[in-house]
Amino acid sequence: QVRLVESGGGLVQAGGSLRLSCVASGNVFSIASIGWYRQAPGKQRDLVAGTNRAGITNYGDFVEGRFTLSRDDAKNSIYLQMNNLKPEDTAVYYCNAGAGRQLSNDKKGDYWGQGTQVTVSS
Repeated sequence: QVRLVESGGGLVQAGGSLRLSCVASGNVFSIASIGWYRQAPGKQRDLVAGTNRAGITNYGDFVEGRFTLSRDDAKNSIYLQMNNLKPEDTAVYYCNAGAGRQLSNDKKGDYWGQGTQVTVSS
């Protein structure tokens, strides 16, 4: 079993920045891929960014170079630095991890954090 705990969400004005953190605990050695999804009210849950053991990182098309996923394996943590935030980035952001080779909108990991709200005002 893997436990994921997110932090770092909040309210920010358009053009601002936020940094999300996710700490994994439990059977972390079973994690092959880890990343972030987001879900706005009435919309599907979409991949924001994901990375895997090979160090390959992929981003959702809407990121457009504004977000950066990083990891600190010594702390069993990943981070999502979000810059130039837009009102349409408003959503609950979830940390996700699993045994699959790479996260995608079609292949989500088995483990989820509780989510952290990101609200971007115009």
